[in-house]
Amino acid sequence: MEVRVAAKAGFCFGVKRAMEIAGSAIKEQEGPVYSLGPIIHNPQVVSYLASRGIKEARDLDEVDSGSIIIRSHGVGPEILALAEGKKLNILDATCPFVGRAQEIARDLTEEGYQVVVVGDKNHPEVQGIVGWTDGRAVVVEVPEQVRNLPEAHKFGVVAQTTQTPDNFEAVVRMIEKTGVEVKVCNTICHATMERQQAALDLARQVDVMVVVGGSQSANTGKLTSLCAQTGTPTYQIESVGELDPVWFREAGLIGLTAGASTPDWVIEEVKRRMKDYEEMSETGVATTGEEGVTEEVAAEEVTAEEVTAEVEPGKLEDVVSEEGVPEENMDDAVEVKALRYGEIVKGTVVHVGQDEVLVDVGAKSEGVVPLRELTANEITSPQDLVKVGDEIEVCVIKTEDNEGRVVLSKEKADAEKAWTMLEDAFSAQDTACGVVREVVKGGLVVDVGVRAFLPASLVERGYVEDLSKYVGQSIKARVIEISRNRKKVILSRKVLLTEEYNRLRQEVLATLQEGQVVKGVVRRLTQFGAFVDIGGIDGLLHISEMSWYRINHPSEVVEAGDELEVMVLRIDRENEKISLGLKQVVPNPWDTVKEKYPVGNIIKARVVRLAPFGAFVELEPGVEGLIHISHLADHHVAKPDEVISEGEEVEVKILSVNPEEKRIRLSIKEVDREIQEARTDESYSRSQEENKEITIGEMVGEVFNNKKE
Repeated sequence: MEVRVAAKAGFCFGVKRAMEIAGSAIKEQEGPVYSLGPIIHNPQVVSYLASRGIKEARDLDEVDSGSIIIRSHGVGPEILALAEGKKLNILDATCPFVGRAQEIARDLTEEGYQVVVVGDKNHPEVQGIVGWTDGRAVVVEVPEQVRNLPEAHKFGVVAQTTQTPDNFEAVVRMIEKTGVEVKVCNTICHATMERQQAALDLARQVDVMVVVGGSQSANTGKLTSLCAQTGTPTYQIESVGELDPVWFREAGLIGLTAGASTPDWVIEEVKRRMKDYEEMSETGVATTGEEGVTEEVAAEEVTAEEVTAEVEPGKLEDVVSEEGVPEENMDDAVEVKALRYGEIVKGTVVHVGQDEVLVDVGAKSEGVVPLRELTANEITSPQDLVKVGDEIEVCVIKTEDNEGRVVLSKEKADAEKAWTMLEDAFSAQDTACGVVREVVKGGLVVDVGVRAFLPASLVERGYVEDLSKYVGQSIKARVIEISRNRKKVILSRKVLLTEEYNRLRQEVLATLQEGQVVKGVVRRLTQFGAFVDIGGIDGLLHISEMSWYRINHPSEVVEAGDELEVMVLRIDRENEKISLGLKQVVPNPWDTVKEKYPVGNIIKARVVRLAPFGAFVELEPGVEGLIHISHLADHHVAKPDEVISEGEEVEVKILSVNPEEKRIRLSIKEVDREIQEARTDESYSRSQEENKEITIGEMVGEVFNNKKE
């Protein structure tokens, strides 16, 4: 067993600087010395400093006098102002790289950018950066959260210094797709990137990876996640006491790295302990139990379970002793010797019990398959997997147990067959089928006969936020890396999906024609339109081509998942870009305006916007007309808002209709005139009636008077 330490591990520049400031404070400062929170995320270092007199304060309310150390993660300006107000001696141990991120975030805010911080919103470094933007910055942890960003004309993007470049770049790409102005300031610490790359390089070379660092350390957690994504078994510990020798039982090469807040003495202590395990392995001493008790393990005392755990199937015969067989049992021995450790044989299931299965493999008695040797997956009963009469392949893991039975393993036989299949698939660049068993750090565990790792970045063509939906699903994937010695299989589903997507793209591009109406599914929305899948290729449905009337956002017309018919407007085969239209497949309301709105009619309409030269009103969705300022009233109008307002419903007279130019001239003044004329005519008619009544009355009176005379 060999232990290799990553080229970059342990204290970074910022942490060393913080420790130097703390050391100077212990020697030089008078009065109590406090740190505002843990100076670094490492419990051993924090305990050491506490023993030297540096007390940890959760907030400034706990500090009335003395010196306060601002930890390497930094704080917001309001904390510094509060400390100054309490007349505390401030020892600023903020990492220079963090300080740079704070300054950039502050400057971007002052320049009018909506600041986006890519990082962990609960991490003190990120909270401090947000403080330097007056609390206006928005924190984004993963690309999927970009959809929740507030509306802004321009975004300024900074990163938590321990971010992975891949995640930062993915978030930036997602923001750039919104079409707004984006200013990118990569504030990831170069030491962090070097440390992550060194850990990745080492993890790809070793059988087991150990990452040392505080459980609350963000950069240590990211190192663990990155190493695990390579498929190498990875363990994160805080101290040497958490090491488990079982991790290294089959490891020939062990990798060791550490977070930026892990002191060298902790790394060295872990390294020495792993060296001890190496010496124990070489001298035949093995650790047993969790308390570290050791005992001599003689070769003849090794159990079947220990043998099969340490020697891969197919090579078990290498560890079998060459003991002779007593003459009185020679007849029986002939049959038993036909079965050797590690041999793969076929047998028939003759009995299925609750915790074991009996299999006839042609020996003097049936072989037994214990429940734990049936499958690597969890099952409640053997009946879930096999039944009497089934022919199965099994691996011999012991020729005779205490009861004289052959001990078999179906799980190891399946694994041997799976390894052969996977190696063939890898050589032929073929696919492997399996069932997703669980979600782990960095991806999925897939059962393909053996445990295989499917990194999260290779599950789909795009980012997947919730991996749990794949658990229990049968999937196909490409084997992109395999090592039987290290029991390592890496899969990629993304490469298959990409190949299929590219094939469909080419087929669609070859047959698609401009003017063609096709069916599609809305995949996602942006500020400027929607991307529609039209059978293997995405086309852009621009917001201006969605409706005959004005809309402010695509969501007013379509939603993700909608199925609709669209027209192909333009095809750029060279760049594989397609422009689509939705309004072209629905009736144009301007085609019938002459019939619906005859000249001279008076109708009601809603004012939708004002202009210096008049007002636009909506007759129906997609049909607008103009009331020129000269037709807003009988008197002179300087500005339209003197007599009319947006949203108001008015009566207008249709003066002219021009469908070809999509123009309708309207008038409020003409309506008012007609109303006035109607009122005048009504008054005249009424006066005439009154005059007529007076004349008749006079005539009647005159006749009456004449008769009287």
